[in-house]
Amino acid sequence: MADERTAAVEGAHGRAGLAHEARLRLAPGADKRAPGGAVTIALCGHWEHDGPCRWPHHTSVGRPTGGDVTIRVVAVSPPSEHAEVRRLIEGALAAGALDGPTGLSHWSVLRSGPTDLTADEQGLADRLATTPRPAA
Repeated sequence: MADERTAAVEGAHGRAGLAHEARLRLAPGADKRAPGGAVTIALCGHWEHDGPCRWPHHTSVGRPTGGDVTIRVVAVSPPSEHAEVRRLIEGALAAGALDGPTGLSHWSVLRSGPTDLTADEQGLADRLATTPRPAA
């Protein structure tokens, strides 16, 4: 079913969804939202930006367990750009730090990599794929 939906979105909008999951260890006092901010900077240039994103995405943060947290990134791009999007996500997470609105946050990556979209995430990817594209 997900393959059919992805194909429909890809055919209609030229973009398909992807998911990335990472398990991170946050340093004491780190903002659990900081890794998502780092991903947004990598994909959009800044967490506060004007206009539509080249690679629309959403980052969810699971409930922290001790100092560990799981994040999931759902993004859409033309399939030919999936490898670049994943490289940017990996790089942002591997950097392990963000100086954000709440101060400097640090984390280390315990594991990180591609994963399958859940049914809910496929619906999110479908919606993200219909967002406007940046002006050329």
